[in-house]
Amino acid sequence: MKNILTLTLILFTTFLYAQKRHKIADKLFEKMWYVQAAKAYEEVIAKGDYSMNVLQKIGDAYYYNTDMENACKWYENLVAEYPEEIEAEYIFKYANTLAGIGNYKKAKKWMQQFTKKAHKEDSRIEKFDQKNTPIETILNLEPQFEIKNLLINTAYSDFGPMYFGDQLVYASVQDSSAFHTRKYRWNEQPYLDLFIGDINALETDVRKVKEFSRNINTRYHEATVAFSPDEKKIYFTRNNYDGSLGKDDDGVSHLKLYSAILTEDSYENQEWVDIRELPFNSDHYSVGHPSVSKDGKKLYFTSDMPGTIGDTDIFVVDILDDNKYSEPKNLGPKINTIGREMFPYITEHALYFSSDSHLGLGGLDVFENLIKDDNFTTSINFGAPLNSSKDDFGYIVREETKKGYFCSNRESGKGDDDIYSFERFELPCDQYINGSVIDQRRKTPVEDVTVKLLDENENIIEETKTKINGSFAFEAEYPCETTYKIEVSKKDYKNNNEIITTTDVNGEINTSTLTIQKELNKLIISENGVLKINIDIIYFDLGKWYIRNDAAIELNKVVFLMNEYPEMIIKIESHTDSRGSDRYNLKLSDRRANATKKYIISQGIAKERIESSIGYGETQLINSCRNGVKCSDREHDMNRRSEFIIVKM
Repeated sequence: MKNILTLTLILFTTFLYAQKRHKIADKLFEKMWYVQAAKAYEEVIAKGDYSMNVLQKIGDAYYYNTDMENACKWYENLVAEYPEEIEAEYIFKYANTLAGIGNYKKAKKWMQQFTKKAHKEDSRIEKFDQKNTPIETILNLEPQFEIKNLLINTAYSDFGPMYFGDQLVYASVQDSSAFHTRKYRWNEQPYLDLFIGDINALETDVRKVKEFSRNINTRYHEATVAFSPDEKKIYFTRNNYDGSLGKDDDGVSHLKLYSAILTEDSYENQEWVDIRELPFNSDHYSVGHPSVSKDGKKLYFTSDMPGTIGDTDIFVVDILDDNKYSEPKNLGPKINTIGREMFPYITEHALYFSSDSHLGLGGLDVFENLIKDDNFTTSINFGAPLNSSKDDFGYIVREETKKGYFCSNRESGKGDDDIYSFERFELPCDQYINGSVIDQRRKTPVEDVTVKLLDENENIIEETKTKINGSFAFEAEYPCETTYKIEVSKKDYKNNNEIITTTDVNGEINTSTLTIQKELNKLIISENGVLKINIDIIYFDLGKWYIRNDAAIELNKVVFLMNEYPEMIIKIESHTDSRGSDRYNLKLSDRRANATKKYIISQGIAKERIESSIGYGETQLINSCRNGVKCSDREHDMNRRSEFIIVKM
């Protein structure tokens, strides 16, 4: 009995301890002190708590601190323990961490699982379903960057580069004095300050680093800056700090954007003054990562403010006079997803940004979205070596030199986040050309059409044929921004062609739809713009309307033609000469028209394909042989006719 009581007491004490550690871990997580939270959850798990909540939280604690290896381990436990209950978002995170440790084969499998479980309105489904753009497409991209780790990088975080004349401003924790070694609980690293250094002539490194501004740097975080075109105004990211640290109701200090003005003193004495908080900041959400358009009229930034599609989105405001700004506008689904979009950099050419929810190589990847007619186009992944299985972000570039900087926490770096220089090489810009051919009248695909691609000198470059569905595709890749002619031809059809000019986007598919018109059968003629079936005269016995054998031979030509053109609809008009009374001739021609219709239907033609069968008697003579006019038999015969008018082909 005593042993049982002792065991019960031990188990109860263990339970109370585990419960206490669980509460402590949750509080640390809520404050976003992820390093400490992860350790606390490790202790909770060690005591036997494998609940779904704990596995989610410990995975998240490592995930948000970009420790993909440990995050992957705990997410794997989560999907194994709770395969039915797990939310799609955690399948996505698991797939992302698999990519983050370079296990792309397994990541692809779980990306597909995510698309099956995710809500149908989730914008990531199309990107991650592995049908339109599989992960192999990005893995196999031809490298277009040469990168180099900067000498200024430290064992801590160095990131957020921005041009300032011939210098580079960036965030770091280089100063190791007691003042600056206060640690940020998120990742247990010292708080960030802004530094500035000289860019060397090759733009491959930075030297002579010093503190950027004592007025701007505080005891908390400052990072990621942008400048007005004249570089006399700065926008920078800082903790919610104005003499004291501002926090929301949960004790979280969010990021805010601030501006400052450069004094007009000499270069040695210049300083940033008039520090102002931007009006769209809040104590309840974060705003940061600024970028100013080249004309100085727009400010792009990252935020999780109301109206955000995902975790963080990229927004834009108009920069107005007197330190005023328009209402923030979300850039929309061409840029933003349900995940994280961050670190925008705008040029006249494109918007560059980082995302973990457009298809990538793991963590944050850098994307390029070309601007055309003031609109964003398609977000393109740069591939390796600029992107990696870790976080890659903070891309800036001088378009004229194709040189710039970006940040990454890849394993080959010196510390946590490092700054890298890059030079981008122009890859050959090639595209594909495909399309389809349809019948102009029927609007149906045409098989076995010869399709030729010709250059501007009319030389045939490539030739192919359409498939059963009318589609064609040229095998070779063709240079961007080049004009070609596509020519289509087929027996019994009229040739057709189309001029196309490829765009300036590498790998884009140019699709053309060409029509082709079937040559008219020789039995089809056009009279004054009206299509008719041209057969010999249909003869009837005097005063009769039944179909004679010689008449049937001619009518069978009409039947044959209507079978050849299954969409053809006709109307039948029967006429007589002027011999006999007008009334008699009208009734006789009407009976002959209806007899003609019945015969054609008896040969298998649907009655709906004959719009009408009308006799006109002698009311529509084609010569002057009317009543009272003497004419030869031959002249009268010209008026004895049946006409088959084509209403539709």
